[in-house]
Amino acid sequence: MLNNVFVFDIETVPDVDAARRLWDLTNLSDENVAKVMAAKRQQETDGATDFLRHHLQRIVAISAVFRQDDRLSVWSLGEESSTEAELIQRFFEGIERHSPTLVSWNGGGFDLPVLHYRALLHGVAAPRYWETGNDDNAFRYNNYLSRYHWRHIDLMDVLSGYQPRATAPLHDIATLLGFPGKLGMSGKDVWPTFLKGGLREIRHYCETDVLNTWLVYLHFERMRGNVLSSQHAAEIARVRGYLAESGKAHFEEFLAAWPDSDATPA
Repeated sequence: MLNNVFVFDIETVPDVDAARRLWDLTNLSDENVAKVMAAKRQQETDGATDFLRHHLQRIVAISAVFRQDDRLSVWSLGEESSTEAELIQRFFEGIERHSPTLVSWNGGGFDLPVLHYRALLHGVAAPRYWETGNDDNAFRYNNYLSRYHWRHIDLMDVLSGYQPRATAPLHDIATLLGFPGKLGMSGKDVWPTFLKGGLREIRHYCETDVLNTWLVYLHFERMRGNVLSSQHAAEIARVRGYLAESGKAHFEEFLAAWPDSDATPA
């Protein structure tokens, strides 16, 4: 059950170009356009939130954990210089090539809708992702689009029993399970970091997010009975070994913040 699994997460910033087209904000800087966008969102929600609607988010990073055969990989798609269209193309090409099980935390509520809008904007084709059984009967009762199918497992959705009042933040669940959670950065920091040219830091942050999600998923699969305790321990050891051998500072920091044993019983 741990073969061909693709855990993903995206990081976004305000799509200031879209705001300029929608509201004729041509004479404002990116930072000021974003402030207008936040103010408009607060007006829409009577001050409840300034979090932008999905179609006004621009993707600047997509990170993944890919578990295939006897290999584990953790990386960010594309390069720092890659365009948004290239990042999205790579994401859907991976699905086209491997048809993996997708795993996310709130991917159904945020990441995938944003990817839909941005793929639409950039003309990115994704026939395997959108397959629902017309060309491949195996996708009729198990596809990426149905909330209650298993080709995409939104852990936040599933663990909450699909009840919005029961959802929890990834950081909290990861920390409760003995994992590092978010280290020194959160979603609210992405836009200020981006404005300062910190795309590398954003990509590293996104990679630690998918690591947390992967580790929570391992616990979930053990709870479901799909992974034995011995297999679970082996996968945890695999992650630790990967991080130790990576030679990357943000992975070493993650490993250093991770206690030697899980908080939950084997």
